[in-house]
Amino acid sequence: MAIASVLIAGSAAQAQDVTLTSRDGTIELTGYLLTFDGEFYRVDTEFGILTIDSSGVSCDGPGCPSLGPFVAELTISGAHNMGAVLFPALVEGFALRKGYALKREEIQGVGTLYSLLEGGTGQEVARFTIKLTTSSEGFADLLSQQADMVLSMRQATTRERSLARDAGLGDLRIARQSRVAALDALVPIVSPGNPVTKISISQLAAIYAGKIQNWSELGGEDAPITPYMMDIEEGFGPVFMQDVIAAQGATLSDRVVIHPTSRTLADAIARDPFGIAMTTYTQRGSGEVVELSGGCGFSVHASRASIKSEDYPLTMPMFLYLPERRLPQVGREFLSYLRTDSAQFVTRRAGFVDQALTRQSIRAQGDRMANAVSTAGEEVTLEELQRMVRTLNGHERLSISFRFEGGSTLLDAPSRSNVALLAEALESGRFDGKQLSFIGFSDGQGAAEQNRNLSERRARAVRDQVLAQLEAFDPARVQMLIDAFGEAMPMACDDSAWGRSVNRRVEIWVN
Repeated sequence: MAIASVLIAGSAAQAQDVTLTSRDGTIELTGYLLTFDGEFYRVDTEFGILTIDSSGVSCDGPGCPSLGPFVAELTISGAHNMGAVLFPALVEGFALRKGYALKREEIQGVGTLYSLLEGGTGQEVARFTIKLTTSSEGFADLLSQQADMVLSMRQATTRERSLARDAGLGDLRIARQSRVAALDALVPIVSPGNPVTKISISQLAAIYAGKIQNWSELGGEDAPITPYMMDIEEGFGPVFMQDVIAAQGATLSDRVVIHPTSRTLADAIARDPFGIAMTTYTQRGSGEVVELSGGCGFSVHASRASIKSEDYPLTMPMFLYLPERRLPQVGREFLSYLRTDSAQFVTRRAGFVDQALTRQSIRAQGDRMANAVSTAGEEVTLEELQRMVRTLNGHERLSISFRFEGGSTLLDAPSRSNVALLAEALESGRFDGKQLSFIGFSDGQGAAEQNRNLSERRARAVRDQVLAQLEAFDPARVQMLIDAFGEAMPMACDDSAWGRSVNRRVEIWVN
């Protein structure tokens, strides 16, 4: 198993018999020792897997750890995009913050091994192994108890969640076992100078399905389009196939040129004036990012701000999944560090989009306000638009948003992680003396009054979930208000599933 003292021989598959006896000798428990984290034994017994405080028992048997210094071992496995740059930077940032000396070793065919050493004595206290695999292999490592954390460019599948529950690893849907480590986005890029600067999701899918093959069909030059992308089975490939190709009812054309890395994709676009590539915002190179547009005239530009707020429709959360078991203290400290401003700074420096809470004034919302006026139908009255402006005037929009499945108040996975982020910020005192307004918006499907009521219920649901996360917090420190404007300020066109999903949201405004 991945979490083990170096003093315990082998893994869970090689666990050995132990007998734990209470200090007064009245209770005796026998089983297979799975892990010992320096504080707690984790033992597979006839009563199931039990976690037992080592201070209250004595250990006897071939599986008992010796009395030498404990060294925690943690294995992080999963997506290459995250394991090659982001998590090495975070481990190094964590070591620096905690005052550990650091030793780095590249393991051929595996990844990176970090040894954390006490600064004064040089005593090894922990080993972090980062395995460069794929999202799917990371989950497989977790299920086989060969990993303690999974790095994934996608959400866990229904099958992976089911297997995890059956293996006693808990529910990978809940916030305690899944979080967003950083953000990125899928973006189409073209060669600088290409006159096509906007494209719809349906047109993008048609290009990769081979139905649009000439730039003239998009208002560009009379030249054939060469589509590029990475392996559809790895990295962001599955996200593109699900959110763009499958969502439009298309299939991938054999005309698509596959490249092994994002760097070679960017190089291909630099050489090909008539190519288009799907890559990530953080690895776009010198390519020009094409805006995503809709039939109603809205367009959404990929930027750090639009990705952080998830207003950009192809935002890609980068997930960290955990089993439902106790990590060694250094592992728990590392998880706590990932929520800090220091870790968000490291994430930014590593080239990814961080989750540090920032604010944007209402003056920077000009395009959105213009959209609200231009798309207002008979059911969205001038009085309602004026009420929205009066309500938001003098406020600043927080950089996180909360989004839902259609017709429900069920938060999506990134939003569940955002609940924890906002709760931690409230407990830290960041908003003491402020007013936080939870403002609900909806898509335009259905009657306007019904949409306003639904968006208000969503705003209330988010507020209540944030309050439920607070442990030591006096609500009098922050005034929390609820309001809703339904379909009054759309972010995207309602003529597509992705546009409607972007519009269904709760924003947080601070005054």
